[in-house]
Amino acid sequence: MKHSVVRLFWIFLGLAILFLIPFLIWGDAMEVAFSIDGASHWLKGFEQWAWAAGVGLLFLDFILPIPGTAVMSALGFVYGPVIGGLIASSGSFFAGVAAYAACRLLGPGVAKKLLGEKDYHRGMTLFADAGGWIVVLSRWLPLLPEVVACMAGLTRMPLSKFLLAMACGSLPLGFVFAYIGSTGSANPLMAIVLSAGIPPILWLFAQYFLRKRTG
Repeated sequence: MKHSVVRLFWIFLGLAILFLIPFLIWGDAMEVAFSIDGASHWLKGFEQWAWAAGVGLLFLDFILPIPGTAVMSALGFVYGPVIGGLIASSGSFFAGVAAYAACRLLGPGVAKKLLGEKDYHRGMTLFADAGGWIVVLSRWLPLLPEVVACMAGLTRMPLSKFLLAMACGSLPLGFVFAYIGSTGSANPLMAIVLSAGIPPILWLFAQYFLRKRTG
C-alpha cells in the first residue's frame, strides 16, 4: 500500500512538473501580456468574437501559462458579471474536460503501464469514491486543476461525476472573477475565499440530490 501511494505521488508530481515547465519558460511574459488590463484590451480587439477569444485563452490554459483568472476578470469587464461569468465558467469547465478527455483517451493499457496494474485500480477506486471532492477543491489552485483533471481521466473517473464536480468548481470561479472584473475591484482575498469556499458547498448539495435521485 505504501509503495502504491508513493508511486501515485510520483506520477502526480511528474504531471505537475510537466505543467510547470511552460510557466517557467513563458510565465512572466504571459503575466505581462495577459494582465487584467492587457487581456481586456486584447479581447476588445476581437469585437463581437471577444467571447470566443476568451474561451480559447481559458482552453489554452490547459497547456500554456495563461493567467486564467485575469482572463476571467477581463471577460467580466467586457461583458459584465452575468454574461462574462457564464463565458468564464464555460472556458474553465471545457479546459478541465479537455485535460480529462486527453488522458482518458490514452486508454487503460497506457494507464496501467504508467501506474502499474494495482495502482491503476487503486487510482480508479480513489477517484470513483473521492474524485468529486478532489476535483472541486483543486479548481481555485494554480497548476493543480490540470493535474487533477489528467489524473481523473487517466484513472477513468466516472464521466458524469467528473462533469458535475467540474461544474461545481468552475461556476463559482468564473462568476467571482467576472464580477471582480466588472466592478474594477481588486480584492484577491475575497476572490480566494469565494472561489475556494463555494464549490464544496455546491458539491455537498449535488451529492445530496444525486443520492435522492438514486435512493
